[in-house]
Amino acid sequence: MATPTTTPATMRAVQYDACGGGAAGLKHVEVPVPSAKKNEVLLKLQAATINPVDWKIQKGDLRPLLPRRLPFIPVTDVAGVVVDVGPGVKGLTAGDQVVAMLNSFNGGGLAEYAVASANLTVKRPAEVSAAEGAGLPIAAGTALQALRSIGAKFDGTGKPLNVLVTAASGGVGLYAVQLAKLANLHVTATCGARNMDLVKSLGADEVMDYRTPEGASLQSPSGRKYDGVVHCTVGVSWSSFQPLLSDAGRVIDITPNFSAILTSALHRMTFSKKRLVPLLLSPNKADLELLVGLLKEGKLKTVVDSKFPLSEADKAWQSSIDGHATGKIVVEMES
Repeated sequence: MATPTTTPATMRAVQYDACGGGAAGLKHVEVPVPSAKKNEVLLKLQAATINPVDWKIQKGDLRPLLPRRLPFIPVTDVAGVVVDVGPGVKGLTAGDQVVAMLNSFNGGGLAEYAVASANLTVKRPAEVSAAEGAGLPIAAGTALQALRSIGAKFDGTGKPLNVLVTAASGGVGLYAVQLAKLANLHVTATCGARNMDLVKSLGADEVMDYRTPEGASLQSPSGRKYDGVVHCTVGVSWSSFQPLLSDAGRVIDITPNFSAILTSALHRMTFSKKRLVPLLLSPNKADLELLVGLLKEGKLKTVVDSKFPLSEADKAWQSSIDGHATGKIVVEMES
């Protein structure tokens, strides 16, 4: 157990007091350091990554569910060092380097310290930097679960499926391309022209510029039908995907709107073989351990777009809102 003198009474944090406001709505504050309760650990944070869901919560898109209470310290994907453990925690001790996904209701990632559930905290080996590890929980977790929904297997037993990854140079897309190749899938990807070489370097078999007629059509250059689509962008209708799918092809929509949910329900009711499947991440420790292990082995990499100190968290926030990042936007906590 860490001694009380190792942890200060207060910490620097970034929070917002109301929904809306974007980066201008973020405030730098000094607040009490939280304490670990049952089955929780207190982390001294080293890095956090911003995901689109973070500013969508601030915008009010997930009301009334989130934010549960204001003021709210946003961000859930973090890496740091365990400084204290609550009752009931096994397998984690003070001094452990870790990656964690914080509770979405409580947030807390844009701060010097945060409390994480021991069930969503995994040890981070020396080979994995804090920035690399902090990129994993939402983005890589979503990519992994989307590919599993298509039928991808990561133990060598899977079938050789064809998959399309849209917006392949974004946070989820870059992980999806790599994980699909680890599952021995044939990968067609769309992205902007400036990122085509990067996406190819991560293993994509076919890469299309989404701004060209060929890319906009989403058709595989080699004429393959898709067994699955990891759909990481918006504005593409089900009718655009349907003719491109194999007989039992699935489109996994990671940002489903109301229309997508209705379409999915209709497919289930009519027992359609081709389906639109909305995906909401189901965080779990086993997936996070798998992903950290792949990073350690060099089989997966976190592409970092940019790094900002906590004092410039508003710039990181705006960069995510702008939507042009290639990979992850990292906020680092200065010592």
